[in-house]
Amino acid sequence: MAKRKTVKNRASSREEFRKLSKSKKILAIVYLVLRVLVVGVLVAQVLNRNWMNVFTCILTLILFCIPSFIERRIRIDVPDVLEVIVLFFIFAAEILGEIREYYVAYPFWDTMLHTTNGFLMGAIGISLINILNRSDKVALRLSPLFVALVAFCFSMTIGVLWEFLEYSADSLFATDMQKDTFVSQVNTVLLHPDGRNIPVHIPIESVVINGEEWPGYVDIGLHDTIKDMFVNFVGAVVFSVFGFFYSRGKSKTKVVENLLLSAIDDKEEPPDKPDGEHSGERDTEQ
Repeated sequence: MAKRKTVKNRASSREEFRKLSKSKKILAIVYLVLRVLVVGVLVAQVLNRNWMNVFTCILTLILFCIPSFIERRIRIDVPDVLEVIVLFFIFAAEILGEIREYYVAYPFWDTMLHTTNGFLMGAIGISLINILNRSDKVALRLSPLFVALVAFCFSMTIGVLWEFLEYSADSLFATDMQKDTFVSQVNTVLLHPDGRNIPVHIPIESVVINGEEWPGYVDIGLHDTIKDMFVNFVGAVVFSVFGFFYSRGKSKTKVVENLLLSAIDDKEEPPDKPDGEHSGERDTEQ
């Protein structure tokens, strides 16, 4: 009887392993394709002696390893869907946006990525609270409303910190992560003739810098920063609403479940895979 049960458990384990391997096929392909593309771009930048882009490619390859690091070191399971989205996000931001200059060629590119960032950070914020809520080691139980609020605040905080990073890079390393905008008019109390707190509307008809005429003055990234924070706000609100209903148990949709992190039990180990690949779902003990 015991032998029959053991055989049955082994068969069940093999079947589960087959399903797991099949579900990881897409993730493995995504990893392979993106890494090959980044390495190809890296080689081209080395040949062109564009060392800043070389650094960007190396940084991209390092960022690709973050999901694996989180699973194996921090013991938090990253769902496959979320992992694929994160990989494409990194590639779109660093390789397409910076090196291929999509930020300049397509004005919506930056807006799309910041909106996605707000959405994803909201998902991560809710995941962290869910992990704490379900942990026996932490005496924390937040209501669905507070879960959504914390997720929103987490997403907005990450968005603000990113804007700090952009400003710091532009100030210290003479980059232009905060893309500039031409301003054709100003509304200011500074130029009121009587010094009153009443804005004066002044159209900018001519700006000459170093003998060259510009269509307006350059705002040095102010409009870009506010726009980025606003679309991050939109993404954060959208997922916080989803998370609120999910936490209440009213909406157990796959869209939300596939984006939520979860804790890995200390007894469980992610299956061995080639470097950079790992399990997006925990193995079930038989």
